[in-house]
Amino acid sequence: EVQLVESGGGLVQAGGSLRLSCAASGFTFDDYAKGWFRQAPGKEREGVSCISGSDGSTYYADSVKGRFTISSDSAKNTLYLQMNSLKPEDTAVYYCAADPFPHCSGARYYPYDYSGQGTQVTVSS
Repeated sequence: EVQLVESGGGLVQAGGSLRLSCAASGFTFDDYAKGWFRQAPGKEREGVSCISGSDGSTYYADSVKGRFTISSDSAKNTLYLQMNSLKPEDTAVYYCAADPFPHCSGARYYPYDYSGQGTQVTVSS
């Protein structure tokens, strides 16, 4: 059974940083495309970042490029999202996701086969 469990969300002031973690189990971690997407109240899901399972290529939404960094640790089966220079508009529930198709479709949101329960990120102004 595939499981994805996020942690690391919280309340931070604008300009601050957070690191989200996603502990994965039940699949061959390196082989899957893995990503993060977010959803703010009243808004559609937005793809944030994706890391390809085929070659480790990374992709970012324009809104987070230069501020967020996606990474993965195969030894720990854990996906990370380092978020720096946070802005109030980054406030959302953040979800990690995985898909057996190893290639990312850029950073855009698509219906990954698996996703976690989400972790709240709130950025105060």
